[in-house]
Amino acid sequence: GLRSALVKTRGLEVADMAEDIQVKEVKDLTRIERIGAHSHIRGLGLDDALEARAVSQGMVGQCPARKAAGVITRMIKEGQIAGRAVLIAGQPGTGKTAIAMGMAKTLGEETPFAMMAASEIFSLELSKTEALTQAFRKAIGVRIKEETEIIEGEVVEIQIDRPATAGAAAKTGKLTLKTTEMETIYDLGTKMIESIQKEKVSAGDVIAIDKAVGKITRLGRSFARSRDYDAMGASTKFVQCPEGELQKRKEVVHVVTLHEIDVINSRQQGFLALFSGDTGEIRPEVREQINGKVAEWREEGKAEVVPGVLFIDEVHMLDIECFSFLNRALESDMAPILVVATNRGITRIRGTNYKSPHGIPIDLLDRLLIISTTAYSERELRLILDIRCEEEDVEMTEDAKELLTKIGAETSLRYAIHLITAASLVCMRRKGAEVDIEDISKVYSLFVDVKRSAQFLLEYQEQFMFSEIENAPTDSAPMET
Repeated sequence: GLRSALVKTRGLEVADMAEDIQVKEVKDLTRIERIGAHSHIRGLGLDDALEARAVSQGMVGQCPARKAAGVITRMIKEGQIAGRAVLIAGQPGTGKTAIAMGMAKTLGEETPFAMMAASEIFSLELSKTEALTQAFRKAIGVRIKEETEIIEGEVVEIQIDRPATAGAAAKTGKLTLKTTEMETIYDLGTKMIESIQKEKVSAGDVIAIDKAVGKITRLGRSFARSRDYDAMGASTKFVQCPEGELQKRKEVVHVVTLHEIDVINSRQQGFLALFSGDTGEIRPEVREQINGKVAEWREEGKAEVVPGVLFIDEVHMLDIECFSFLNRALESDMAPILVVATNRGITRIRGTNYKSPHGIPIDLLDRLLIISTTAYSERELRLILDIRCEEEDVEMTEDAKELLTKIGAETSLRYAIHLITAASLVCMRRKGAEVDIEDISKVYSLFVDVKRSAQFLLEYQEQFMFSEIENAPTDSAPMET
């Protein structure tokens, strides 16, 4: 039951190789991507020798950190490490999450990559350990291989007999398919006739029929009909007439995560729970049973385990119970690679009164490979702002970019990036073609950065409620900015 439920899950996505190609094409056309903080990142920007290029795939600077991340991704791809943990540590705005995103893009869609913020653990519905276990299981994939029978050929003729009065009898029909070596006539039932009409299959099309599901996929027009090109359209794809037997066996590979298998098997309507996200607590017996089943498939050669990556951002927000759970979970043989990021220095471990580097207990720090990120130089800031301007589709003069770079160096990179779209809106308001210095200075005065806001608070603290600093001189008050 477990295996068939899985196949049902993934049957939606991959009926056969040809269908998969078509689905991907459609997705690319219809996907509307919103511009996010890291939407410009397409990889780690490394060459084949894992050397970091200065500017590549949306990444700028941080060469030692990117090279280290590249070594980790290479080891993940080769499946050499499991249960290892990596900490990306650095001050705010130095590209820690960007490096994690670059790792996800480099690993590709085949390797599971689960991202979460540490605060997500503290939900009311799930216990902390259950939420962490689910996150771990989301980051472990199972690649399941199975063979399906496919009929592939060129349509020679379709005959559909419609009854004289509607609804009097079922529709019947015959479908003639051929390859380069053979030709066969198939009788069609009502469902197949509907599928053929829905796909608008006509004589001369090359089609693939999945026998298990009964799904028909048009692969294209046969080259024999290419002389009718003028009557078709520019988008028509021509393919060769299939060779050999009409019936072929194809190996289809599905990649599902252990968490998806858990959810499907944890309750009656588990399949629907996958889409609604209402998973609830999953009993340990279910997980043990699934682990046993997956181990069985591995021995039979039906499946292989793909250890993925679990990325936890702001890891200092976890408490001591979560850290001790991570210590234990990393020793399991079914553990993914854990990548965590934090911007804290020596701070208190949540749930205790002890202080520790990065707010992580020393015993867990000992298990981590630590990658540190450094502050960007002014030149690197300029390159990042160039990339962001291009990503947000904003035309900006050189002088304005210079000014924005200076603002970024004095305040923070995030503040400078936020000003790009705001300045572009001000520019549109005055009907300008390019964002100029006046637009940048306008938004700089409209939106204050942290330092100016703190200064404002110090000057006017009496007017604010619950002001903590009493009778402190305005210039020397201890203030964390």
